[in-house]
Amino acid sequence: MSIFLAGAGPDPLGFPDVFDQFADAVRRHAAPGRAVRIAVAVHHRGGSPEELIETCSAPLQARLDCGIVAIPLRGDKPADPAAFDGVDGVVVGGGLTPAYWEGLLPAAAAILRLVAAGRPYLGFSAGAMVAPNRALIGGHRINGVDVCGEECSEGLEAVEIRQGLGLVPFAVDVHAAQAGTVSRAVGAVAAGQVDWAVAIDENTAVVLEPAGANRYRVIGSGNAWDIRNARGGTVVSIRAGA
Repeated sequence: MSIFLAGAGPDPLGFPDVFDQFADAVRRHAAPGRAVRIAVAVHHRGGSPEELIETCSAPLQARLDCGIVAIPLRGDKPADPAAFDGVDGVVVGGGLTPAYWEGLLPAAAAILRLVAAGRPYLGFSAGAMVAPNRALIGGHRINGVDVCGEECSEGLEAVEIRQGLGLVPFAVDVHAAQAGTVSRAVGAVAAGQVDWAVAIDENTAVVLEPAGANRYRVIGSGNAWDIRNARGGTVVSIRAGA
């Protein structure tokens, strides 16, 4: 199984590698003898999710002969776990992270079963942030001190860590170098909110095989900023994409 966590929204022209590798993973693990189906879950703040579903789906259908199971996340209507039954992969779009968390948490067990059974997961931006066991949902202050710009807060003041989908062992932040959210991930680890976080640049993704693995590889043109608690402080290492 493969888990792909991308540091920005879907960009098939600027960052085709993640679509290429996810499509390959779907081919390897799809159940034989039936048509391939991919679940695409999206939330569109203040608008229709259909456009974002198309943005996520079109690059996949250009690479795979597959059907799309559209899962729009609207307001107080969370995803039905049964919508994920029998799909060969899961794609979760980007947008407002708290909305994705609210929409997907009721289906967390269904998504985890799929991934454990070998079906790949691809999360873009918010879809990457909600994937961990302990998910960084947003916020811009820790103990009353700013750790990133308020424009990155997702509508929250204090940095919040919540139970996520349970797919990876580290917290995830995105748009890392471009939006300056590396400092939020560092702050969360330094404050003891999480023991391990990975902040992912745009046009970059981390890939885990198998699910829950403690090691990952980096693809794309940017970096993954690996942040861990260590004796005597917090250690940050930079892993370049390939």
